[in-house]
Amino acid sequence: MATRVNCPSPSTLLCFVTMLERKAFRWPEYFKVNILFFALAALSQSLHSIILPVRILDFVSEAQKNTFLGIMTFAGLFIAVLYQPVAGALSDRASTIWGRRRPFIMLGICTLILCVAGVGLAPGYIFLFITYLLMQFAGNTAQGPYQALLPEMVPAEKRGRASAIKNLLEILGGVAMIGVASVLITRYETTHLAVWLWLTLAAIIALLCLSLIVTLVWIKEVTPQRTTPQLSPWSAIRRTFRLDLPRDRPFLWFLLSRALILMALGTIQQFALYFFRDVVGLENPAEAAFGFLGVAIAVVALGAYPAGRLVDRFPRQKVSAMAAGLGALGIILIMILPKEYHLILIPAGLIGAALVVFATANWALATDLAVPGEEARYLGLANMATAGGAALARLIGPVIDFFNARSPNQGYQVMLGVCVVYFVMGGLILLKVKGASPEAG
Repeated sequence: MATRVNCPSPSTLLCFVTMLERKAFRWPEYFKVNILFFALAALSQSLHSIILPVRILDFVSEAQKNTFLGIMTFAGLFIAVLYQPVAGALSDRASTIWGRRRPFIMLGICTLILCVAGVGLAPGYIFLFITYLLMQFAGNTAQGPYQALLPEMVPAEKRGRASAIKNLLEILGGVAMIGVASVLITRYETTHLAVWLWLTLAAIIALLCLSLIVTLVWIKEVTPQRTTPQLSPWSAIRRTFRLDLPRDRPFLWFLLSRALILMALGTIQQFALYFFRDVVGLENPAEAAFGFLGVAIAVVALGAYPAGRLVDRFPRQKVSAMAAGLGALGIILIMILPKEYHLILIPAGLIGAALVVFATANWALATDLAVPGEEARYLGLANMATAGGAALARLIGPVIDFFNARSPNQGYQVMLGVCVVYFVMGGLILLKVKGASPEAG
C-alpha cells in the first residue's frame, strides 16, 4: 500500500524528509511506542483478576466479596475516566527539555511502584481502597501521555499493525503476570504466608522498573509542528472534555460503543474467578480463571498480526462490529453449555478472537479519529470509554450477589445475559461511526 503524506508546509525539503521518516518505519519502531503497555497490562490484569479478589477476602466476608470488590474497582476506574484525559491534555501542551510525554511517564510509573507496595502493606479494606485510588492517579499520569506516541510516530496506514503489537504486548504481559500470580497467590490464599503475596508484587514492580528504563532510553520524542494555541495548564484542563459536536460526532458514537463492548469484556474478566469457584465448583478457581483467560489470550497472541493486517485493509468500524458479534456468540455458548470446565474453554477461544480483532480495530479507529496536535487528549477521552466501561462493569457485583441470594448461582446467569446485551448494542452503535478508513490521516 502506498504511503500518503500530507505536508502542512509548502517546503519541498520538509515534505521529502517526512516521507523518508515514514518510509524508514520498521519493526523495532512498533515495539518502541508500545513496550510500556506490557508492564501496565501485567499489573492491571493480575491485580483485577487475581490479587484484589483474594486480598479482599482478608478483610470482608464471603457473602459480600462481590459487592466490596465492585465498589472498590468502580471508584478507582471512575477516577481513571476523569483523570486520564486531563493528564493527556496537559502533556499535549507541555514543553520541557525532556519532551512532552517523558516527564509524565517517569512521574507516573515511579509513583505506581510505591502504590503496588501499598497493596501488600494494607492492614484493612480502607487502606487497600485508598491505595487502589492512588494507583489509578499514578497509572493514568503515565498512560495518558504515553499512548499518544503511537499516532505521533506511526504512519496512518501502519496503525493497524502498531495497534496489533500494542494488544499483543498487553496480552503477553497480562497472561505472564496472571500466570505468576495464580500460582503464588494460591499459596498465599491457602497458607496465609505473606511471602507469596510479596513475591507476586515484587515481580510486578520489577516489570514496571525495567519497562520504564527501556522506554526512557529508547524513545526519542517527535516534536510536531504546533497546530493548536498555547494554553496555560488550567486552561488546558478546562478544555479537556470540550468537543466540537459537528466535527466529533463520529468520535462520540465511538466512545459509546467502546464503553459497552468493554463493559462485557471487563465483566467476564473481573468475576471469572468467582464464577469458576461457585458455578463450576472447582477447588482451585485462581488457576481455572487463568486457564480460561489463558485460552482467550492464546487466541489473541496468535491472531494479533493477522488482525493488524485485516484492520489495515478494511473499514475499522465494521471490523470492530464483527468482533462484538463474535463476543456475544461466545457468551451465549457459556450460558447454554454444561458448566464443565473443558467445555467452557471452547467459548473462551471465541471470546479471545473477539478480543484481538476488536482491540486492534478499535484502537486504530481511535488514532484515526484523534485531532492532530491533541492526540493525548483524544486518546485519553477514548480511554474514558475504556475505564468507564470497566468501572460500570464492576457495578454488576451487587446484582450478582442479589440474585445469588434468591437462587444459587442465578446471579451469574444474569451477569452473562447482560454481557450479551452489551456486545450487541456496542456492535450496532459502531456501524454509525463514519469517516474513518485505514488510510485516514
